[in-house]
Amino acid sequence: MKLLRYLFLIIVVFGFLYAQEEQEDNTVPAIYDKITQLNDELNGNIWIARYNNYLIYRKIEKELKKIKRDAKKYARWKGEKYKELSYQLYNKVKIKKNELELISEYKNSPIGKQITPIPINKTPNVSNPFIIIEAFSYIQKLKENKALYHDINLQLNELVGLLSSKLTNLEELIKLKVDDSDKLKYKVKKLKRELKDFNMVVDIVSTTNDVYVKRIDQIIQETNENISAEINNIFKLFIIILVLFGLTIVAKMGIKKYIKDDDKYYTGNKLINFTFIILTVIIVLFSYIDNASYLVTFLGFASAGIAIALKDWFMSMFGWISIMLSGSINPGDRVKVTKDGVEVVGDVLDITLLKIAIREDTTLTSYVKNKRTGRVFFIPNNYIFTDMIANYTFDGLRTVWDVVDINITFDSNHKKAVELARAVVTSHAKGYTDLARKRLQKLRKKYVLRNSNPEPRIFAFAETYGITISSWFHTNSHATLGLRSTIGMEILEAFKTADDIKLAYPTQTLRVVGNTPPQDQAEALLPGTTANGLFDAQIG
Repeated sequence: MKLLRYLFLIIVVFGFLYAQEEQEDNTVPAIYDKITQLNDELNGNIWIARYNNYLIYRKIEKELKKIKRDAKKYARWKGEKYKELSYQLYNKVKIKKNELELISEYKNSPIGKQITPIPINKTPNVSNPFIIIEAFSYIQKLKENKALYHDINLQLNELVGLLSSKLTNLEELIKLKVDDSDKLKYKVKKLKRELKDFNMVVDIVSTTNDVYVKRIDQIIQETNENISAEINNIFKLFIIILVLFGLTIVAKMGIKKYIKDDDKYYTGNKLINFTFIILTVIIVLFSYIDNASYLVTFLGFASAGIAIALKDWFMSMFGWISIMLSGSINPGDRVKVTKDGVEVVGDVLDITLLKIAIREDTTLTSYVKNKRTGRVFFIPNNYIFTDMIANYTFDGLRTVWDVVDINITFDSNHKKAVELARAVVTSHAKGYTDLARKRLQKLRKKYVLRNSNPEPRIFAFAETYGITISSWFHTNSHATLGLRSTIGMEILEAFKTADDIKLAYPTQTLRVVGNTPPQDQAEALLPGTTANGLFDAQIG
């Protein structure tokens, strides 16, 4: 019975040993597979690459110390051989120093300069509305920096986990006494040193990250409070300007109700507008300028700059401000400018900070003087301070006065000619007359107009060679030649059909004294020759 028990016990022991050996045989490949997987993950890790640079820096640093020591030793020895050897070693010292300089960021850190978070820039002083945008950008940048450093902390912790797992598996292989245990022990030793360095880095980064995050959160909170305070100031300033604007509207309504004189109303309206603008500017300036001396200093420097080299440039900018505030010229307006003997009539294409672009059009000016059109002229904005610009379409006007002059003889029925001209002009210019009447009525509400009657005006003047019938009428500001041509031809046809109206033109009277010329020559040369030798002729 005892023999059976011993036999059973031996079988169990051998079975257990066989199972253990079989398990070990299956465990080793699994561990190698896991180590291979971990190596694949670590090979592409940027922090391992940086750590390798750190190791290279340490290696070069040790080599440099040895080379320096040898160079000094050989420099003390006598003989050309040792002098040459010392010279070569000093050259290597320079090379090694250059190598260290290239990777100097790894001098004190296994991961280089990444161990230090991005420096926090100076917090913007939110003292005006424009800096609010800068403050929001600053906050966004801080959040990005915080997230970036937090990611570095997470990546390093993940790397430490991978290295720890690899170390555990290597130690497990050593316990299983595989064939290459000595090689594995060397890897474990190297890995422990690497893991120790990274644990140190993780501790530094984790501590720095906590402080860095708290500092950024504090700055963000302070900046948000400054932004809120500035928004409140802007809102208060807006309310003050809005109240001031309301008072301006009330004042305008008051002068419109109680002041009936157009001149006084116009002056009062302009005074209210000017007062509103000045008060608004003063309120805004003193809201954002802590020291009034800054404003005086700024104006002093600006005046000095204007008075010296940049006078024309600054004057053009002030001209632009004047144009924009007054509204005297706007893009699309038909204007006439005269500069250095050149007259240009055209449409305003654009008004920039320094110049006005005008496209020349086909007008009476281009027909009579320039004999060409279609060009684009650029007029400096400071031109408005020194010369005159005529605006054909100011403040909504779309019509201008035009005139057609036709001469008739002194013995013509000038009253009939006036009525014929009036009928033609009234018929063709009616649409523009009505349009001008509406525009002028609106214009009278803003400006002082002595005469706003847009009806055609026909005048008769006694001139040198006859009576001039002058027909004035409203026409399209942008197309004057068309209606001028039509009305001129219609009046001319009407005068020709009238028996008692004759067209006049410059004439001369020629008197010949002496022998009477032959009758046929007189008639051939000068019609109307008298028979007594003294004859008159009109030459057109």
